[in-house]
Amino acid sequence: MPSNKKEGIIFGLFMCFGMVLIMSVYNTALHGFSSFTVGGAVIQFAVTFIVAFIAESVEPKARKLALSLPYDKSKETNFIIAIAFCMVPVMVLIMSVYGLILTSLMIGIEGSIFIAYLKTVGLNFIVALPSQLLIVGPISRWLLTKYIKPATQKPKLTKI
Repeated sequence: MPSNKKEGIIFGLFMCFGMVLIMSVYNTALHGFSSFTVGGAVIQFAVTFIVAFIAESVEPKARKLALSLPYDKSKETNFIIAIAFCMVPVMVLIMSVYGLILTSLMIGIEGSIFIAYLKTVGLNFIVALPSQLLIVGPISRWLLTKYIKPATQKPKLTKI
């Protein structure tokens, strides 16, 4: 887990990249690859990444809520699960609005926009939570501890 603001930002970038990648592939598969182009996918990924990183500003509130819940806080795994259950639903609600706007611009929406939103939220949540807990979260924490934390740790002075 990040231990300072710099690590927090880098960790957030890792998390956003992984979640946007998984959710973009998933949603493209849901809506079909008929209008898929590599250039379009790269542009869509970049814009979605920026939107998701801005939306991730809910993280401090999710962290605060996760810390207020009654569970054994001595185990880091419990905190990871608590923050995922606080953060993922909010991110799904926010990013589903973005996804619905994108879908309406690209292929259009048939029927009620409210029903389409509820369907989008449900379909996104069933992939986002397991992806965050089982794939993106563990990989992001591993990358943070393997490559970022050693570079941001200050060397300890020892007396001779």
